[in-house]
Amino acid sequence: MVRKIIGEETAAGIAIQPKFTDPADERRYRKQRLAAGFRLFAYYGFTEGIAGHISVRDPEQADQFWVNPIGLHFSKIKTSDLILINHAGEVIEGSRAVNGAAFTIHSGIHQARQDIIAAAHAHSLYGKTWASFGQPIAPITQDACAFYENLAVFSEFTGVVIEADVGKRMAATLGDNIAMILQNHGLLTVGQTVDAAIYTYLLLERCCQSQLLAEAAGKPKQISHEVAIKTRDYIASSHALWQSFQPLYNFIVKAQPDLLE
Repeated sequence: MVRKIIGEETAAGIAIQPKFTDPADERRYRKQRLAAGFRLFAYYGFTEGIAGHISVRDPEQADQFWVNPIGLHFSKIKTSDLILINHAGEVIEGSRAVNGAAFTIHSGIHQARQDIIAAAHAHSLYGKTWASFGQPIAPITQDACAFYENLAVFSEFTGVVIEADVGKRMAATLGDNIAMILQNHGLLTVGQTVDAAIYTYLLLERCCQSQLLAEAAGKPKQISHEVAIKTRDYIASSHALWQSFQPLYNFIVKAQPDLLE
């Protein structure tokens, strides 16, 4: 008898998303994943001065979220470095300052999308390059299908995002999508878990790189609407995105265990 292993969620197979009864345990989990996300952003070179931020909603206080302090390199961020801030811009926990754009962007998103647990934004090379076109990526690969009719474009660029109304317009433009191209700016992704938001960012950055390469070489063929939708629904569910992050989390924790401190 052939044992079924594809998609089998067992302790010996595919990772199972944890459920929490203690908010303190869930907070620790979210913060450790968040710190790992910054280390991965540094590993992949998604650093540009003080630009870039990832946030995760607190499991008890829905109007508060954890985010990175300004000026601390992503490669140095530990769980204990994270800052807790509320939607009024008040620092609840932590001794460092927060990037003004981080507050404006993330508070707008967390207030508009109560289903969103985490959001990620950076000025990564291929993402910001593709963003200069002000258009979504096309379904030219299986991976790109994750963003088919699932990717918004914020076509307004007015400089550094520090005005609250701009943050609100960004959140409105995002809609129900898992990601957004910020024209002339960069990429932004969201998720129902911090794991999903971070993995979605990594995936979108690579898809931007792929499309830039493909269009530089010629005219890539696009996947049909029906197949792109079917593929998206398979690879871009919240659980599938969470699951895809787990090997990366295990890799970075083993390589840089201090991030858990």
